[in-house]
Parts: sequence; structure tokens; C-alpha cells
Amino acid sequence: MLRTAAAARRALPSVDRLLKLEAVALLVSRYGRPLVVETIRALLDERRAATADASVASRFDESGFMAACTARLHRETAPSLKPVFNLTGTVLHTNLGRALMPETAARAVTRAMTRPVNLEFDLGGGARGERDSHVERWLRKLTGAECALVVNNNAAAVYLALNTLALKKEVLVSRGELIEIGGAFRMPDIMARAGCKLLEVGTTNRTHLKDFAQAVSARTAAIMKVHTSNYAIQGFTSAVPEPELAALARERGVPFIVDLGSGMLVDLERYGLPHEPTPRAALSDGADLVTFSGDKLLGGPQAGLIVGKRELIARLRRNPLKRALRVDKMTLAALETVLRLYMNPERLAAQLPTLRLLTRPLPDIQAQAERVLPHVVAALDGTAEARAITTHSQIGSGSLPVDLLPSAGIAITGTGKRRGSLAERISAALRALPVPVIGRIKDGAFIMDLRCLDDEAEFIGQLGRLKIDRV
Repeated sequence: MLRTAAAARRALPSVDRLLKLEAVALLVSRYGRPLVVETIRALLDERRAATADASVASRFDESGFMAACTARLHRETAPSLKPVFNLTGTVLHTNLGRALMPETAARAVTRAMTRPVNLEFDLGGGARGERDSHVERWLRKLTGAECALVVNNNAAAVYLALNTLALKKEVLVSRGELIEIGGAFRMPDIMARAGCKLLEVGTTNRTHLKDFAQAVSARTAAIMKVHTSNYAIQGFTSAVPEPELAALARERGVPFIVDLGSGMLVDLERYGLPHEPTPRAALSDGADLVTFSGDKLLGGPQAGLIVGKRELIARLRRNPLKRALRVDKMTLAALETVLRLYMNPERLAAQLPTLRLLTRPLPDIQAQAERVLPHVVAALDGTAEARAITTHSQIGSGSLPVDLLPSAGIAITGTGKRRGSLAERISAALRALPVPVIGRIKDGAFIMDLRCLDDEAEFIGQLGRLKIDRV
């Protein structure tokens, strides 16, 4: 019987001794020797610290130690990036990965990852090719552009265009369009880093054609219009129509650039959704270059797409920064697959997850809420109340910010003074499930908007593991 903490610490086995155990050898074969050794040392240090008090000294429990070691290794090597249930009510949630890929795109990515592909190889001519060619033809068909290229996101697209066409010169932009996107990333900052000078014209709420005409000078390199996709200015407002800006740009001999931000390749109104400007419309109105995102309303992978005049696109391609901003083969494989879906707009809502979720009928979501509700009530086990509710979803990622979609979900509420803290505990408990459930807290209630709940069976199946901290 060990009587002192010092004796207990001396009784702890050495790392070398533990490495000779058969159970540890199995862990080494699975996780690798460096990580296993690191974990064993950390656990032994914790045991030594715990035996500083003689009252807690005990014999070394080899089986318990191995169980702890195995559990820690499992936690340490679990993927950090994991699936979650997006029940926030925001379909294109930036923090949750934005657009979901169709299965066809996932299969295309797998092929590109596991096999050599003709990324920059012209199979017809047997010589070096251009990686953007795999998606350029589809972008040309879908937008009517002369040429197109792809970079890693829309901020990069704007950056490349400005750095190429307006380095050390001025770009005219309406003061009401100086947007800030996620992460406090502002359009003026992008322009400054691109090496051009922002020249604001007009006022926050009203800008006229004469404002642009008076601002054009020998130092003007481009006129730019930025679609205010993540906010709206209402009331006493005025903006210059794109055809008028395009005509002024042609008259003064400078390019007219339109940044659509989110961007969509079809008219959303045909699917019963609010209008969103398209690249085709911008080009038809006279834009020389149009930039937009691939992973927002378009429903594809993260990418920045630039379409427009052949001569301007050629200049962008020659910019050394194009190589630094290019996308990889997986992105191109997914993007090509998604763009092909747009060639069949009659089936697009069924095949493209983003559009399917945005157009999901309200009665369908309400029926799902009624089915799921009893399982949520059972999992709560009296700790809180749950009820089906009507609510509103939003598109997200800066798309159509003032337009909401009627939806349905489940609200979980407590009673009394601890109502708010209970919502926080419920939120934490749901995030701790094998597939974390991400909702939102509003007015002391935890809200689960079910618009994006695809795998109902998996969601219900794990509710039995819900453990809410009772205080």
C-alpha cells in the first residue's frame, strides 16, 4: 500500500516501459509514435501533478491509463472540419461554409484529387494549356461574355482587375457603394492594396451622371459600379443606371467595371425569389468587365469569376498576380460541374442545393417541424418547452439583405429569470452532439429554423444523446 504522494509518483511507469506494452504498440501503428509518446508524457505529467497531495495517491491503473490515452488520441486526431446542421435560418452562412455542392460536383472533385487530370494540358494539341479553359466556355455561354477567367474569390477578382487596369491611377466609384464585406474587409482597402486611388463621387444616398462626368480626368483609369448586395439604402436616393455609366466610360475611353458581389447566372424571379442582377444583364448594359462570386447565390465552390472583353481579360491574365490568385484543380472540377447545371434551368432548382433550399415550399418546412417537434420535446426531458413556430429565413453571404423567406422551425424556451441562460445551455448542448446543431438565440429562446434540414433521420437519431447542463 503506497502511503505517500512521493511514493505514488515513483511508482508511475516510465515512457519506455509503457511503449513496450502490446496495447501501446497498437496505438503506435494507428496514430504514429511521435503523437503517442507526446500523449503518454502529457498523461504521466498529469498523474504526477495529481499525486502531489498524499490523500489522492493511489496505485497506477494501467487499464485506466490506456483508456485515457486512447480517448485523448481519438480526440486529438478527430477532424477539425466537421459537418454540422445549419438551422440558423441563413442559407448561405459564411461561417458554415456557404453553398453546398451537388453530389455530381463532389464526385468530380474526388476524380480530380485521386487521378492525374489535364489541368493545364491541351489534349488536342498535345501542348501546355490554360487551366481556366475548363470553365471559360461555360461562363461565356451563360453570360454572353467574350472571355472569362477565375481566381480564388471575388475580392481577388476585384483586386486583380484594379491592379491590372488602374495601377497608380484613379477609379471613380459612387460614395454610396463603398461597401464593407465580412471580416471588416472594405472596398476602399481593396482598391488601396491594388495600387489605385479611389475617387468618391456623389453623396451617400444620391449620385448623378454629372458627378461622374465632372470627376473624369486624365488620371482616371476606370469607372466602377459596386452592387450593394449586403445592404440597402432606401428613401431619398438616386443612382446612375449602368447603361449611362457605360456610355460615359466609352466616351471618355476608360473601362467600365461592375462588381456584382454575390452574382447569379439566372433570373431568380422565375423561381419566385427576389430579383438579383446577373452578369449577362450587366454586360448587355455595357459593362466591360463583371466580377462575381462562385460560392454564394451561384451555388458553387469559393471562386472569383471575371467575365467581359477579350482584350481586358488578356491583360488580367498577363498580370503576375494572376498566378498567385489562381484556383486549384478541385475548385475547377466543382465549378465546371455546377456551371453545366445552369445549362438546364428547368431542372436547376432540383439539382442545385442552394436553389433547392431557397425555393423550398413553406408547407413542406412546416410539416417537417411538426414531425420533428415530438422528438425534440422527448430529448429535452422537461428541462425546457418546445413549440413549432413560423419564422423567416435569409439568403445570407451579403445576398438580398432585406428580402426574407417565410419559413418554419422550433423554438425552445424556459421560464422565469433563467430563461436567457437556459437558451445558452441548450445551444451549447446541441453543439456538443456528434453532428453539432447550430441555431440562433432570439429574445431568450433558442430557435431552430428547419429550412436547411436535409437529413431529418440523422438529426432525430442523435437527439437521444442530448445532455443539458442543469443548474
